[in-house]
Amino acid sequence: MLTTGKKEFWFVVGSQHLYGEEALAEVKANAQTIADALNESGILPYPLVLQDLAVSADKITSIMKEVNYRDEVAGVITWMHTFSPAKMWIRGTKLLQKPLLHLATQFNESIPWATIDMDFMNLNQSAHGDREYGFINARLKKQNKVVVGYWERPEVRQQIAQWMDVAVAYNESFNIKVARFGDNMRNVGVTEGDKVEAQIQFGWTVDYFGIGDLVQYVNAVTDEEIDALFAVYECHYEFDYGTYSRENWEKSVKVQASYEIAIKRFLDDGGYTAFTTNFEDLYGMKQLPGLAVQRLMAQGYGFAGEGDWKTAALDRLLKVMSHNQSTGFMEDYTYELAAGLESILQSHMLEVDPSLASNKPKIVVSPLGIGDREDPARLVFDGKAGDGVVVSMADFGTNYKLLINEVSAYEPTVPAPNLPVARVLWEVKPNFQDGVKAWLENGGGHHTVVSLNLTTDQIITYAKLVGLEYVVIK
Repeated sequence: MLTTGKKEFWFVVGSQHLYGEEALAEVKANAQTIADALNESGILPYPLVLQDLAVSADKITSIMKEVNYRDEVAGVITWMHTFSPAKMWIRGTKLLQKPLLHLATQFNESIPWATIDMDFMNLNQSAHGDREYGFINARLKKQNKVVVGYWERPEVRQQIAQWMDVAVAYNESFNIKVARFGDNMRNVGVTEGDKVEAQIQFGWTVDYFGIGDLVQYVNAVTDEEIDALFAVYECHYEFDYGTYSRENWEKSVKVQASYEIAIKRFLDDGGYTAFTTNFEDLYGMKQLPGLAVQRLMAQGYGFAGEGDWKTAALDRLLKVMSHNQSTGFMEDYTYELAAGLESILQSHMLEVDPSLASNKPKIVVSPLGIGDREDPARLVFDGKAGDGVVVSMADFGTNYKLLINEVSAYEPTVPAPNLPVARVLWEVKPNFQDGVKAWLENGGGHHTVVSLNLTTDQIITYAKLVGLEYVVIK
């Protein structure tokens, strides 16, 4: 599995020296209790590490500089235990280059009316501190996340967890490298884009390679490596020989095995985490990579067809955000327009992500019909059910724009014995007519990334972090 390395988040608690050392000791103890409870809850995907109390501008600035420097620190969560004068946060907050979450909570859930006095009031000023701190973040135009609620509640912890996933993906965005094997599909508009602007705004590096560069890697794969990977296929998938002889079927599948080994080796050698192919650009290759691509997507690599590097990078980004669960490249194909059943059939020529499979995939060999190459092998399965979000990115000349549509996927109930590709079906929100109309009016592309593991709020949080225009259809 393609991983992002060890990550953690720093917990920075605001207070001040005004209340004395005894009060600060209690603040630190309360903060440690919260950090320990959050870590032990099993909800947070990454550890939370408490830092020294933020009681001065120098301390805050020092902490934020260290956050920027440490690659393993993916972001900062702040909590205002008491009143923390916001001017001392200015320099550090301006310097911070990683995601920021303001946790608006307090240590006690309820006001202790029987014992409350001014000492308690002075020490427990989260409501007071939140407003001072919130003002300065707004004044600094900081695209920070705000989570409000008592820290022991599951829904609050879940919001923190979802933000952590976005923050890690934001950091990983600057490490995304896309290898383009061949150019874009000819005469297609939505796959084009400004690569320089994408690197400036999102951190994505996009490099072109001729097919010959990949063919050299394919030719270097040994028969022993191919046989070993074929044995893995036997363990994980059903084999459907169809009308092919076993010998010819295995020969076709082993071509894909050689492609999987070669592409992975090429990507890893160059530090690439996403890639594209193009059925119009296959010189020196026997097949269009199908099964090979699906297997690599399952391992966490981003992908898109027809040279669509934007969607490949977006695929990798959302895979990081979703822990590679039920998330993958997709393409709109065919409408179901029967009354009351309106939906869209999603698929691709070969490359449907098996992280979306509801049943055990089977390997099928079938003619492709385009590309003028040998019959390629691919994984065939039905997509799983669940609510999710589908995302499309396009370059509109003056800016990039993200389209976000909430969808409800469902498992197919009618067999499709003559369809030699995987299929995913979903209904769009708020309804078919309005959802499709809004998608088209806003210039949504036919290449997308779908996730049944992410929320609209998470996608919006990322878009705000990188200054990306977005439209939500729901």
